[in-house]
Amino acid sequence: MRVLYDHRPSHSDRSVYADLVLVNGRIYTGDPGLPWCQALAVARGRIVARGERADVEHLIGAQTKVTDLGGRFAMPGLYDMHTHPDLALAPRYAEDLDIGIVDPTPDQVRDAILAYAAKHPDREWIYGQYFVRYTFRQAGLVPGKEWLDTVMPDRPVALLDRMWGTMMVNSEALRRAGITAETPDPANGYLERDPVSGEPTGLLIDGAYALIHAAMPPTPVPVLRAAYRDGVHYQSARGVVSTKYVHVCESRLNALQSLDQAGELTLRVEAAISWQDDIFPVRRRWELLAGERHYYRSARLNANAVKFHFDGTVEPRSSYLMTPWDGNSTWSGKLNLTPEHLADMIWDMDRQGIRVIAHCTGDGASDTFLDAVEEARRRPGGLGVRHQCAHSTILHGSNLKRFRDLNVTAEFSPVSWYPSKFVSGARSGYGKERLSRAYNIKGVLEAGGVAVIGTDWPVSPLDPWIALETMVTRANPWGEGEGRFGEPISLSQAIDVMTKNGAWCMGIEHEAGSLEVGKSADIIVLDRNLFEVEPQGNIHSTKVDLTFMQGQLVHDRLNENSEAVWHGEAPQLW
Repeated sequence: MRVLYDHRPSHSDRSVYADLVLVNGRIYTGDPGLPWCQALAVARGRIVARGERADVEHLIGAQTKVTDLGGRFAMPGLYDMHTHPDLALAPRYAEDLDIGIVDPTPDQVRDAILAYAAKHPDREWIYGQYFVRYTFRQAGLVPGKEWLDTVMPDRPVALLDRMWGTMMVNSEALRRAGITAETPDPANGYLERDPVSGEPTGLLIDGAYALIHAAMPPTPVPVLRAAYRDGVHYQSARGVVSTKYVHVCESRLNALQSLDQAGELTLRVEAAISWQDDIFPVRRRWELLAGERHYYRSARLNANAVKFHFDGTVEPRSSYLMTPWDGNSTWSGKLNLTPEHLADMIWDMDRQGIRVIAHCTGDGASDTFLDAVEEARRRPGGLGVRHQCAHSTILHGSNLKRFRDLNVTAEFSPVSWYPSKFVSGARSGYGKERLSRAYNIKGVLEAGGVAVIGTDWPVSPLDPWIALETMVTRANPWGEGEGRFGEPISLSQAIDVMTKNGAWCMGIEHEAGSLEVGKSADIIVLDRNLFEVEPQGNIHSTKVDLTFMQGQLVHDRLNENSEAVWHGEAPQLW
């Protein structure tokens, strides 16, 4: 087993020399007091000196590893505050259906199902990803069981949509799950139904599709371990040093712990337990929240968070809005918890030191979430935990300053805040006025709040550099769309969002997030100086040569250091 971090007692003998010294670099520290330096010294995983080489020379001993950066640019490691490697990669190891097209047409969905069925005649379920609702609209078709029954009538089929807000199933899948016209809608989702008969149409929205997952075999731990391992490998190779894996259960925590114990958890992970069955059944939720979550705690892993879907997504129009959806005089979307439930839950989690991460895509959802946090803050016994508004897709202008006032993180995800086919097709349902204020990172920052990013993979790519570039440009990195989508921020602001702000969001800003003496040596070395390149079309293709996590070399792209955990280019995951 690799030793990932220093476990020596606080009063044990310590060397006067550094374990690692980086010299001859162009190092951006993120510290306004000393924004740039040329050298850093690291001991026991923490930065102990910085400046020019002369400032660290006295710390170089016989056992010190000295790395000459050759003038390369270095900076603090990145933070991805919302992602799901298990949901993206488990289907690969479980050999589930993967259509493999970003915006598949109905014909491509049909062909993929038939090909998979022929190749896997013994699979009980045909389960996989993805279909896209707007491509059905473009083809003049209605997705659901009637269409799917014409493709595959005799084997259960369940397909997730591209935004993970809808599942399409056939009649056999409904039968296996025991879903009929008499089945009530769960509190955290609903069944789309025939308006006359009440029969389910085969589209299950938000938490309703957990009813289907409950009828399927659970994902095995080895499959989850392989999925998380690939995700960790990729993130470390792309410079991520801390992340949040949201929606976990006992089996997922067991998979993450096995990686940790094997020395392959090469970044910090805050794992958020599902508060309710939003995606899959969580059978031991209350035991975990009551204290079993601490069993998994280490320097790299904690499960002191919960995640839930407070509202839905744009495609089924289940995002909860402050005004009705366009073309509908009454429907404003759906809240999946009552405000009373939410306020009580936030207060109860807060007094246990558990962070609440609330999926809020509509401005009505984030408004109600902030109201509930404010109510919980008035009650005695809370610890003031920094709760997290996930996605923050559409925010009302009056709420921008409340993130600062309530110490709530505004997390923006996915990274598709630039013109693209997916944005124009899927998110156009919000309407022009709402889209004009979507992903208002600049507004939150100007109001004094803390903004972070989460890739929300598999909804959007796991690559954080796409997010960094598009925060600065709000334009398509590949030049495939015209114009900008929202207001850009400066490069230094974007770096803060993805470093210092991420550390604040995890409650470790005094320990990490910038390259200051006493803080964790979470350092990435790049193939380009971000301040010397044109952002458009360049930042997203940045290569990370070296990633250090707590002073340990966890990734070496150029294969120059045998002690690195990972070597070479980032794995291809999509």
